[in-house]
Amino acid sequence: MSRLPRKSGPGTLVILSLLLASSGAMRLGAEAGQALAESDSAPTETGSEGDLASSEAGAVPAECPAPPAALAAALAERSAEIDNKSAALEERMAALALAEEAITARMAELETSEAKLRDTLSIADGAAEEDLVRLTAVYEAMKPKDAAALFETMEPEFAAGFLGRMRPELAALVLSGMSPETAYTLSALIAGRNALAPKQ
Repeated sequence: MSRLPRKSGPGTLVILSLLLASSGAMRLGAEAGQALAESDSAPTETGSEGDLASSEAGAVPAECPAPPAALAAALAERSAEIDNKSAALEERMAALALAEEAITARMAELETSEAKLRDTLSIADGAAEEDLVRLTAVYEAMKPKDAAALFETMEPEFAAGFLGRMRPELAALVLSGMSPETAYTLSALIAGRNALAPKQ
């Protein structure tokens, strides 16, 4: 006689479900514990930034070391040298300014003196020209023979100057009363003076 298979009751399914649930809970608890351990051991960003800020706030700034004595002395000497050169330059500039003022004043005085000298020379030249014109008129009024004798006693350049101012007909009469040598010398001087005169 064959034996019928026994049907599993609801107790077996309950046991299997409990085993699976407990296994999942154990695995979940292990993962949660590991995550908690890692979070406790690793510092958070906020904590690290807070620690850094507190360390920076509490840190005392380092003081710069004082420069060596030789360097400080060299810098002080260089600074004093620059100050001396600057003062000397300012004095030189002031002296140059005074010299420029003196030169400007002197130039103004020289220009004034030159203007006065020109006026004096123009007056003197005018007076001298008037004297020459008057004296030439006197020689022209003399007898040609007397004027010739007077001109022969003068310096040749001086006599030639008066002959050149006289009217040509009167100058010819005076030359005719002179010795040929004197007449030739005066004629050569007058011709040479006219040759050097500008043509235009």
